[in-house]
Amino acid sequence: MESNSTITAVPGVAVGHWTDLDAATGVTVISLPEPNLAAFEARGGAPGTRETALLAPSMKVETIQALVFSGGSAFGLAAADGVMKELAAAGRGHPTPAGPVPIVPAAILYDLFVGENAPPTAENGAAAFRACSEDPVELGTVGAGTGATVAKWTGFENMRKAGIGSAATRVGTATLGVLAAVNAVGDVVDLHGTWLTGGPTLEPPAVRGFRENTTLVAIATDAALSKSDLLRLIVRSHDALAATIRPAHTRYDGDIVFAVSCGEEDADMDLLSETAFNATAAAIVSAVTSATSLAGIPAVGDV
Repeated sequence: MESNSTITAVPGVAVGHWTDLDAATGVTVISLPEPNLAAFEARGGAPGTRETALLAPSMKVETIQALVFSGGSAFGLAAADGVMKELAAAGRGHPTPAGPVPIVPAAILYDLFVGENAPPTAENGAAAFRACSEDPVELGTVGAGTGATVAKWTGFENMRKAGIGSAATRVGTATLGVLAAVNAVGDVVDLHGTWLTGGPTLEPPAVRGFRENTTLVAIATDAALSKSDLLRLIVRSHDALAATIRPAHTRYDGDIVFAVSCGEEDADMDLLSETAFNATAAAIVSAVTSATSLAGIPAVGDV
């Protein structure tokens, strides 16, 4: 793990970004090895998603080819079209009599107010997919995190830049990695209690600032897990999201966690669940500490 502490440390997982600094938006694609098993849960009150119904435990299709995180609000869901076309051209997808149909769940965050209003397109999604690599993931103001911001609930004057974060850890012979695109209404605090933005308050969260937000999280592991196991990882990941973003899971956030099992390694579920908690927290913190200022919005290191 010394050379790669990001989600691509999980064997076969590749990540690519497409970034537009002028429009302050972008796309991040996670290409996944097959076969795999995926699960999903949204706890925020304003999610924007595509193909997530297939991830419910009772559904027929179990393997997905990729995950797409995009800026551009609901317009950004179009980025998944381009990823589907690239996958189909490579012969990847759920087998059907007429050929493979790629399964590409997607989720979006709201960044339309940061730069030029030019949401990602299918062509931009395809470009992010073509950029996929198993190298360590580029973090910060890049991909779906290009226009991401945090600390908006107390007013625009307190808003800070965020972006893409990632972390990975070994659990015995297995590896678990997390990637997060952090665009929250709340402030960010690490697990040691250090506030990176804002600070503790006893007041209820009367949101005065911008109300369109979302934090997107993807967990990948080469541990062999069932759907119910994946849902346990998701519970602990959401716990970490709530521990490091305050307030979280509000009516103004689309907070979502995906989890994918894409290997055959053995792992203790209790250890794996706590690893998912810690890796999610680390990914969220890195999304803030790795970000750079953009469009007049300062990063935490600038203030």
